[in-house]
Amino acid sequence: MPDAAASCDAAEPENTAGRDAAARAAAEEESAFSHAPVDPDATAAYGDHPDQVVDFYAPRGAPDSPAPSSPAPLVVVLHGGAWRSPYDRRHITPFADFLARRGFAVANVEYRRGGTAPAAGGEAPVAGRWPDTFDDVAAALDALPALVRQALPQADIRRTVITGHSAGGHLALWAAARHVLPADAPWRTDGPAPLRGVVALAPIADFAVAEKLDVCGGAARQLLGGEEGFMERRPYADPALLLPTGIATTLVQGRGDLVVPQAVAESYTEAAAKAGELVGLTLLEEVGHFPLIDPAADACAVVAEEIAQLAW
Repeated sequence: MPDAAASCDAAEPENTAGRDAAARAAAEEESAFSHAPVDPDATAAYGDHPDQVVDFYAPRGAPDSPAPSSPAPLVVVLHGGAWRSPYDRRHITPFADFLARRGFAVANVEYRRGGTAPAAGGEAPVAGRWPDTFDDVAAALDALPALVRQALPQADIRRTVITGHSAGGHLALWAAARHVLPADAPWRTDGPAPLRGVVALAPIADFAVAEKLDVCGGAARQLLGGEEGFMERRPYADPALLLPTGIATTLVQGRGDLVVPQAVAESYTEAAAKAGELVGLTLLEEVGHFPLIDPAADACAVVAEEIAQLAW
C-alpha cells in the first residue's frame, strides 16, 4: 500500500495543538490503510487500457444475516489519492466491501491517473492526466448500465448513488454535473444522469480554494496541466463552477481534516446556494480525512447512512 503522506501531505504543525491534530490524523490514516484489500466478485472492462476497469461487489448483508433477495441500490465508488498513480482502487476495497455488507451493490471504478515528473532526489507522482482521467470517468459511467446487467444482476441501476473520497469526491461531483458542462466539452450529456444522488466524502470540490490552501501539493493545478491550463480548463473540471446540477447532493466532511480542509466543502456549498441549489453538508466532529472510508471508524457508518438516505 502506498504511503498516503507521500502523495497528499498536510502542513507541518508549529504548536502543540497542531502536533496533536497531526498525530491523530496519522493514526486515522494508519487505521484506514491497515485493512487487507478485498477481492471483488467480478471485474469488467470499459476500455482497452489496464486501468479502464470496474470491480463489482454483490450485496450480501451483515455476516449473520441472509443475503438480500430483492434488487439492491447501486453505489458507484470513485477512489481518491490526489489523482496520482501510487493510489489505485485497491485501497478503497475495504470500504466497498463495507457497503456491500450493508446491503448495497457496489461498483468500484478505476481510472487513469498521473504519471511522474522530475523532482528533487528523483521523480514524483503527478496528479491526473488531462484529458484521460475525465475521459475514463465519463466512459465508465456511460458503460456502467450494460456492465452491471451482466456482472451484477442483483443491482437496481434505477437507484444509483455515486460516492467518492477526496479526489474521488471531486470526480463524483463532476460525473453528476456533465449535463451542465460547457457546450463544447466532449463529456457533456444532453440531460442529467439518472442518479438518486451524490455523496461526496471530503471532496476537492472547489479548485480555487484548494489551490489557495495548497491542497495535496497543488494537485488540482497539476490535474489541469499546470499554470497554463488551470484557468482555461477550470470551467470543464471544477465542480464549484458546474452548478446547479439538479441532483441531490450531500458532502460529508471531518472538521479535523488536515488534508482537504473544511473550507473547501463549505465553499462548494456556498457556491451551490448562490446558484439556487441546496447541498447538504454533514460535518463530523473530531474526524479527519481517512475515517470516512475506514470500516473500523464510526464515521464510515455515517457515510453509509447518508448513502442509504438517497438510495433506498
